[in-house]
Amino acid sequence: MTERSWNVLVVGGAGYVGAVLVPQLLQAGHRVTVLDLYLYGEDLFADLRGTPGFREVKGDMRDPAVVEDALSGCDAVIHLACISNDPSFELNPELGKSINYDSFRPLVQAAKRAGVERFVYASSSSVYGIKEGIVVTEDVPLEPLTDYSRFKALCEDILHEERQPGFTTLIVRPATVCGYSPRQRLDVIVNILTNHAVNRGMVTVLGGDQLRPNIHIQDMCAFYLNSLRWPADQIDGKVYNVGDVNYSVRQLADIVRGVVGEQVAVEVKPTNDNRSYHVSSEAIERDLDFRPVHGIEQAVRDLVAAFEAGKLPNSLDDIRYYNIKVMQALALS
Repeated sequence: MTERSWNVLVVGGAGYVGAVLVPQLLQAGHRVTVLDLYLYGEDLFADLRGTPGFREVKGDMRDPAVVEDALSGCDAVIHLACISNDPSFELNPELGKSINYDSFRPLVQAAKRAGVERFVYASSSSVYGIKEGIVVTEDVPLEPLTDYSRFKALCEDILHEERQPGFTTLIVRPATVCGYSPRQRLDVIVNILTNHAVNRGMVTVLGGDQLRPNIHIQDMCAFYLNSLRWPADQIDGKVYNVGDVNYSVRQLADIVRGVVGEQVAVEVKPTNDNRSYHVSSEAIERDLDFRPVHGIEQAVRDLVAAFEAGKLPNSLDDIRYYNIKVMQALALS
């Protein structure tokens, strides 16, 4: 690995992952610019304001002038921003397309003009579609089933097309991120189960046998930190899955119950959504010696500690923890 200080633009840096990643980038000695609409509140990084090397640009990545401003002086981009998950996307498909797809090539090209040397893009493991009975490696054909996942796959194609000498590209297909963040999401499976176990005393399992790959948010951030350390010739043009153990939904519920307590009731209901994913992260371990170290149980423990410390008040009802509810309330266009 090589250690150098980068000037990093984190697009969508005030989101669930960015809220944890940005302080870690600064602590690692990088300069950081956050470009975000700050839909979930403008005080997320209040304690970082005034920190040398930290800059915030509140604005829309669909606006070329805003993007140009945010890219000023940057030599690396970590692109996290999107309308995340299918339900949020389907609220307003045109909005989703404009943010997740239409803005992407202009942003990549603006990054190249600005002299960016490294561009890391957060795609999604949903690009594979349903892959029953096989281990899903990076070379498995993509079969995105929704507009959300289709545009993720198309952005991967764009980044490959825009790649050129001196402009290193790296694509990650993350499992579902879980665990505590200052910009908390409680609408992803491990976090949902933990919230309900702690605050309702019961969890509902729909189906149960489906495999749902997840990854601790600290492991996800470790990937992005390492993406700035790995030598360009080892990662240029590469695509990697990043996830932890492929637990079933029922196993995830059992992990949560094991942490929260045996008093938690588990209700099992049938489901029409029997999608199951066995996503392999062996390639990145083999090529770059990267593997998750925190685990799903630790993500649950971290969330339980946050609930006990009062960091996540009104967690069953406050819309700020639920992307789709915030999207509905804001009627963003």
